[in-house]
Amino acid sequence: MKTRIEQKLFNIIIAASLFIAVPAVVNATDVVDVYKSPTCGCCAKWVDHMRDNGFTVKTYDVGNKEIREQSGISTTLSSCHTALINGYAFEGHVPAQDIKRFLRERPRAVGLAVPDMPHGTPGMEGKRSDPYNVLLIKESGDTRRETVVYNRYDPNAPKKPPVMHDGDKSEQGGSMMLLK
Repeated sequence: MKTRIEQKLFNIIIAASLFIAVPAVVNATDVVDVYKSPTCGCCAKWVDHMRDNGFTVKTYDVGNKEIREQSGISTTLSSCHTALINGYAFEGHVPAQDIKRFLRERPRAVGLAVPDMPHGTPGMEGKRSDPYNVLLIKESGDTRRETVVYNRYDPNAPKKPPVMHDGDKSEQGGSMMLLK
């Protein structure tokens, strides 16, 4: 009898853990509806970026002005394409990792935006990479000033030094060189 109860309890725990863990994985397979210009190469590259990160993407080559307005995204946040996923709007070259995080968190918000078309964003890769912010649009019609920085990207920022742990054999404040 005790073994039967333990087995049922074990099965309940496994089922509950799957219920909790699966939504984070499923989000990457959600359908992304992308509204873009038929001639925009960077939009096509961003679509590839989303597909490479596990999203199913449907494109609509009709421009994005109308859908941007319908989604409540201010022209101060505009870019070359607008994506819709699960009732949220994503304007411009938002990295897939930020979209995945956003979909896991499910905040009360319109969506995310990367205004303009910064060099170095997904779809805008090249020799030049500029710092940029991913902005959280809280309310419909929020302007750039009313948004909150959701994530920052700065390829020019100094790299953080490695964190030294107690077990490391280097002097405090000194440097360490490993030879092979």
